[in-house]
Amino acid sequence: MKRTRPKGTGSIYKLKGTRFWWISYYSGGKRRAESSESTRKGDAERLLAQRLGDKARGVVVAPGVGRITFEEAAQAVLDDFRANGKRSIDVVERRIEKHLAPAFGGRRMAGISVAHVAAYTAKRKGDVVVVRKARKEEDGTDVPAVTRPVSNGEVNRELQVLKRMFNLAVQQGRLLSRPHVAMLREDNVRTGFFEPDQLAAVVRRLPLELGAVIRFAAVTGWRVPSEVLLLQWKNVDLRAGEVWLDPGATKNREGRTWPLTAELRAVLEAQWAEHERLRTGGRLCPWVFHRDGERIISLHRAWRTACRGAGCPGRIPHDLRRTAVRNLVRAGVPEAVAMKLTGHKTRSVFERYNIVSSGDLRAAVRLLDGASATRRLKNS
Repeated sequence: MKRTRPKGTGSIYKLKGTRFWWISYYSGGKRRAESSESTRKGDAERLLAQRLGDKARGVVVAPGVGRITFEEAAQAVLDDFRANGKRSIDVVERRIEKHLAPAFGGRRMAGISVAHVAAYTAKRKGDVVVVRKARKEEDGTDVPAVTRPVSNGEVNRELQVLKRMFNLAVQQGRLLSRPHVAMLREDNVRTGFFEPDQLAAVVRRLPLELGAVIRFAAVTGWRVPSEVLLLQWKNVDLRAGEVWLDPGATKNREGRTWPLTAELRAVLEAQWAEHERLRTGGRLCPWVFHRDGERIISLHRAWRTACRGAGCPGRIPHDLRRTAVRNLVRAGVPEAVAMKLTGHKTRSVFERYNIVSSGDLRAAVRLLDGASATRRLKNS
């Protein structure tokens, strides 16, 4: 006697001439049919149970749900970045092509499990990054390549892209659930900053046009490559005493304004004098910071040399941002105002930049000693 499934629980069958099992069920008054894409009947049973469970929960059931591939999800992320004008799209595309696609390409997103993500993380942690390629010196000496392990931060940035792919697929109704993507602990947060004498020593060792960039960044805390080097005269008003960044020109997409301090005014007036010199010679330069009228693209080589000469090797331009935050707080500027000036949106990130130096600790101890001495005098 042929067994039949209870009414309302769908059906499982094979089409003539095919290897795969198919399922059939009713949803929204319409009959739906889809292939399990498996030769095992048990896989079709599980797919049918999933579809019927979705129907019972009120989830829109469609044959296409769960079929989104890695490539489609990756393209959706890139399209989302383009639509929102995010400047990091090139970095995201590189992370997908170099690391995520070789590991997950050709799969459906529904088939990527927690175990697959964990295996990817373990594999990436075993990789190395080439810091310097092997080369041969002019005298024929072989210089070996320099490598370093992939950092937790680099792996986490890749995992964030994968998480975004899952989230977008769910939001678009093309995936019903997403696996947990465990992030690695990051203990590599930089804490570098400059004391005034260190900063002055670095500036002295830089060409004048680059020294102006560093002086400006050390006061404002603005990002050197993406904000300071792209600053134009249309965003400077020396008469009103302000310099600003337009909305969309910053990392958090919000505008920012800095009233001019004495240091900033000195830097900008010197740059304006150079601008006028070029204009008199028939050259118009829109950039505030430039090299003989040409926009400065990078200062890393000169920066590294200057830092080594000043006795503080290994510093990066982003340390100027930490320096600016620290100086604002030490000057007694209210935290909310300081965050507005530097462009920090969250207190946690701002507080991470508010670095305590050994000098700060010694000053605190002197205050404590002074308070103790005052109490002893009162009690004597």
